[in-house]
Amino acid sequence: MSRDADRTLVDLGPPRIVVGVELMGVEPGTAGPVVPAGSPHRVWPMVTVVVLVAAGQTTSVLAPHTRPLILAASVLLLDVLGFIYSRKAARLAVAKATPWRLVAFGRAASGIANVGLTAAALSGVTGWWWIGTLAQLSMYVLLASGVLLAATQYLRDPIRRAVLAEAVTVLAAGFMLIWYFVLEPIVNNQRPSYVWTSTIGIPLGDLLLIAAVATVLLRNAEIRFGVPAIVLTAGLVCYLVSDMTWATAGVNGEQAATSLFATVSVVTACLVLTLAPMLVVHRPSRPSRPRRSTPPAWAEHLSTTAMAVACTLMMTVAVIEHQMRPWGGLVGGLIVMTGAVAARQMMSLRESRNLLVHDPLTGLASRTGLEWAVDRALKRARPVALLLIDVDGFKLINDAYGHGAGDIVLTEFAHHLRSAVRAGHTPARLGGDEFAVVLTDSTVENATTAARRIVSAAAANPVRLDNDLVPIRISIGIAVAQPGDTADTLMRRADVAVYHSKRAGTHAYTVYDPTMVDRRGEDAALSGSLDGALDRGELHVLYQPLVDLSDEYPTAAEALIRWQHPTKGLLSPTQFIPIAERSGAITRIGLWVLEQALQQLQIFQSHAPASRPMHVSVNLSPRQLQEPTIVHDVLAILERTGTDPRHLVLEVTESALVDETSGIAALRALREHGIRIAIDDFGTGYSSLQYLTRLPVDILKIDRSFVAELNGTPEGASVTEAIIRLAQVLHLSTVAEGIETPQQATELKQLGCDTGQGYLFAKPLAATELTKMLTKAHTRP
Repeated sequence: MSRDADRTLVDLGPPRIVVGVELMGVEPGTAGPVVPAGSPHRVWPMVTVVVLVAAGQTTSVLAPHTRPLILAASVLLLDVLGFIYSRKAARLAVAKATPWRLVAFGRAASGIANVGLTAAALSGVTGWWWIGTLAQLSMYVLLASGVLLAATQYLRDPIRRAVLAEAVTVLAAGFMLIWYFVLEPIVNNQRPSYVWTSTIGIPLGDLLLIAAVATVLLRNAEIRFGVPAIVLTAGLVCYLVSDMTWATAGVNGEQAATSLFATVSVVTACLVLTLAPMLVVHRPSRPSRPRRSTPPAWAEHLSTTAMAVACTLMMTVAVIEHQMRPWGGLVGGLIVMTGAVAARQMMSLRESRNLLVHDPLTGLASRTGLEWAVDRALKRARPVALLLIDVDGFKLINDAYGHGAGDIVLTEFAHHLRSAVRAGHTPARLGGDEFAVVLTDSTVENATTAARRIVSAAAANPVRLDNDLVPIRISIGIAVAQPGDTADTLMRRADVAVYHSKRAGTHAYTVYDPTMVDRRGEDAALSGSLDGALDRGELHVLYQPLVDLSDEYPTAAEALIRWQHPTKGLLSPTQFIPIAERSGAITRIGLWVLEQALQQLQIFQSHAPASRPMHVSVNLSPRQLQEPTIVHDVLAILERTGTDPRHLVLEVTESALVDETSGIAALRALREHGIRIAIDDFGTGYSSLQYLTRLPVDILKIDRSFVAELNGTPEGASVTEAIIRLAQVLHLSTVAEGIETPQQATELKQLGCDTGQGYLFAKPLAATELTKMLTKAHTRP
């Protein structure tokens, strides 16, 4: 994830699981920043503003007669700067700019209020007073709305509703206090006049600010707010203090505009509100890791409960003192507050139930919710399919980036899974990196279509972690319910299918078949035997020649490993390479194969003409590419064997090339030393064709499944011809795999393919047999 993206508040589900970063920053759930970074960290604009304001206040102390003028000038300057910088902060926020826009309009209203009230005081014109007063009341609404929206904009709907219920509780409790101490005495002791617009409106405006501040504080146990949001909230608190000091000065018979304490409090409030957007615009760029916080259960309702108790005590005091006049407002406020508290409690009960059937991290159904969905679908006697999904290589992501980054990967995949699943189906997270989808009224064809859609969605949306783009690879097992099946039966079948999918290679799906056997125990035993197979000499290398299709002369050989197991006999790579990938043994085995192949290459080249030197192809697994020393290890083997790097081709799968974390960088480094790179089984993976224009690739190997379709018709040759034409445009060579008939070889040559391999020319051979083949070909007329 990018540095700027770390400054976003990302909601990851129901309450208590929130990744906290800076408020009002970047759209959550994106794989990178949606906004340009703020300008470089500069302190001098903020220092200049503070110095100017301090100088003005110092002047007002030394020359008290200038205090009203300095107050008006200071507030106007700060309102203008606050408006300008809040607009800049809104432009940086882009997708979530509304809170800063509201703050900007609030500062503009404050400036208009300052001008209007100053003009009214100087001219005595009532119209100016109305303009200033209405602008001031608008300022309260806009500032409170901006902070309230900022505190709730990234929250999920259930949490947002809970926060709003808490805000209404605060408003009702605050109204009861203001009614008892301020509004009721005004209503009963003063004659109605236009002045009530100010004397009643300002306390109500302060009430809005109190609600906004309380909302931020009520959620602070769950959300780690950024510095700008804290400063903005502190500015609202300062505004509340300034209103109280202004009112206190009037009660004490002072002119508020000449009171040092009152003027300083007003200027301080404006200054703090101005510094908040300046911190966004001139913020430093420093990386941070997402954090999670879990507030104690008692903290969630402490504040609202305390307010309810305080207001109840206040009503009790009013009854004891026989003060019945305030009862109208108190009862109205208590009714609203009671309703809000009741609504909040109902939401809490609903959240508790949701936590039972929903995963708290992703918001998908939990294992319990999935079981309920399967049981419900099976009872309706309708076709049900279950897709079991594993995120491949998730442990490596956790090890490399930390568990916080792992949570981001899971939530991103959950988002794409939810988008790929149609209405009426149930996506779920079973725990860890295991997901599932329940498909109702679904056939095998519908289930495979859904699986392809999910695989494509995962492949098309890699996750940005720090400065790396990490692909999401998944394996899917599909099981379709049969009459009499239970949820456990369906789950076991899908589990076997996903196991076979992982054995076949990552980023694929497999449909359960009754002939499938759960080989996990057997694989565990093979994994234990594989650890010492290399030392016991049980592994050996075969070589399948690659021929020039123009004259069928061998020009290269692909190194293929085999395992002569002491009890199971000869094992093909498909039986043990996936096990080696999962256990990590592939790294040592792969380097051993490379060294064997390069040593044998010297012998092959001695039996080939100097004009057509042999080269060797060796497979490089995605797991090997993730090793930080892979480049050094390959170059060291080249040096030990005295091999020209130009005679080595490293074959990788498409899935390895999508990983920009380390795979592409390693391949680029190897290619810079003269080693050629081939994409094996091209066209069967899920990488985008746009990758080919910027990847370190020299050769495309056409998968045998496309070669098998060649039958002399345009339809049969369509995919193969498209790959060959694409390679020609990109100046790449092509190699066709699995050629078994002369007709296929002829058609490939006519389509423009350079090289081929397959049983038509030779099966994988021992090194001595391939040497004899080279000798025979060399002496052939």
